[in-house]
Amino acid sequence: MQVSDKDKALLALLSENARMPVAELARRLDLSRSTVQARLERLDAQGVIAGYALRLSDAYQSGLIRAHVMITIAPKALSQVTGELNAIREVTALYSVNGPYDLIAIVAAPSISELDRLIDRIGELSGVERTLSSIILSTRIAR
Repeated sequence: MQVSDKDKALLALLSENARMPVAELARRLDLSRSTVQARLERLDAQGVIAGYALRLSDAYQSGLIRAHVMITIAPKALSQVTGELNAIREVTALYSVNGPYDLIAIVAAPSISELDRLIDRIGELSGVERTLSSIILSTRIAR
């Protein structure tokens, strides 16, 4: 996939606000509206843009307690555990990693007590051998 510097600038603007009108994108990039529209269509067709996602406000997120839950799983339990974690709506992201843990789940709950119950629930899943959790205190950089 070839991505030019202007394409990267376009993607950066969209990462800030995926709902920004094409006319505004064009103005900020100093390009014509039709050029920006063509770039968007090309990036979409090439699979560079896979979709547009909802980004929650800082005000809403500040009311949630978020944590990283590092998870060690039993051999051959990856697909089962992944499926069960996918069914838990409070799991907002799941990463496969190397090292002493197999997965890192990012979770969010409205209170410490609900976060505690959520972490216990994850630890009780069949195939989960061990968990280690760290509460996220603040976000320093989010792109």
